[in-house]
Amino acid sequence: QVQVVESGGGLVQAGGALRLSCAASGIIYSIRTMAWPRQAPGKQRELVATITSDGSTNYADSVKGRFTISKDNAKNTVYLQMNSLKPEDTAVYFCAVTALRIVQRYDYWGQGTQVTVSS
Repeated sequence: QVQVVESGGGLVQAGGALRLSCAASGIIYSIRTMAWPRQAPGKQRELVATITSDGSTNYADSVKGRFTISKDNAKNTVYLQMNSLKPEDTAVYFCAVTALRIVQRYDYWGQGTQVTVSS
């Protein structure tokens, strides 16, 4: 059974920091990317950060220099260190895992964790 479980969200003041974690288990295919999309009320979903199997990272312009994505391959866990948080970072943060079996792509999502940044 595949499980993708996020943790670490919460309420923080502007300028503060949070660290999100996402543990993926039960995925039998090769994981290619792990990512953190976020969804804020009334806004389009935004892909905040992505990390590939070889460690390459990519960030949305809105979080560059403030957020850092990293992973622990042995644990199939991805992290998102969020510093200098702003009220506009308030959103539900999801963990998205993409795996491949030959040419077939499999996408798995967690339930999301709420991040609220107060001004």
